[in-house]
Amino acid sequence: MGGETLTAAVSVDKFLKQRAVSIIVRGNYVFPNWYDHRGKLRTFACRTTRVSPFRMMVEVPVVGKKGDRLTSYFPDFGKFEGHISDIRTGEFLLELEMTRSMRERFASKLTWLEQRQKNPAIRDGRKDARIIPVSPHSTLTLADGSVHPCFLIDMSASGAAISAELQPPVGTPLAVGACIGRVVRLLPEGFAVRFVSMQNRQELDRLLCRSRPKS
Repeated sequence: MGGETLTAAVSVDKFLKQRAVSIIVRGNYVFPNWYDHRGKLRTFACRTTRVSPFRMMVEVPVVGKKGDRLTSYFPDFGKFEGHISDIRTGEFLLELEMTRSMRERFASKLTWLEQRQKNPAIRDGRKDARIIPVSPHSTLTLADGSVHPCFLIDMSASGAAISAELQPPVGTPLAVGACIGRVVRLLPEGFAVRFVSMQNRQELDRLLCRSRPKS
């Protein structure tokens, strides 16, 4: 496989006992056979919660199945090929396939990112800065009353970026959690929703984050 080294798949419970870095890094992923209505491969947003040079826990809008292969990309990490070794509600454990030298470079990168994460001086000072939610999972409620799980890419007082299996067209009215809005733009990984009224930034996590229905 082009010099790739494979590791033995482990369960989530076993991985949680292994040495790893607890770090949130946003990215996206693509399943090889998941297409939209135009015949293009769907891209979904995601974020890591725990990462080692061998595998990572990833929070996602579409979990897939054990054994599914996928391609992921993280601006802070790069592109990875891998497969799902275990799943939980709203997240999966991704086994990373890479050469020994790639794994060594990745380990060094993780060490650097862990140190940067501890630096309290790094802040986003924009007035309407995008906020990374404490929990990325929420729900979409459509005008017909149907409720769909979704993944919050980021959010602000005026709106949110969403990734979901559902692909509503621009103009669709809906509620993200408890906030009513309308789809205003399509994104590579989902769509943008503008709220009908400005929200309190300190209340966003409470208003938007909703428990994902158990699978």
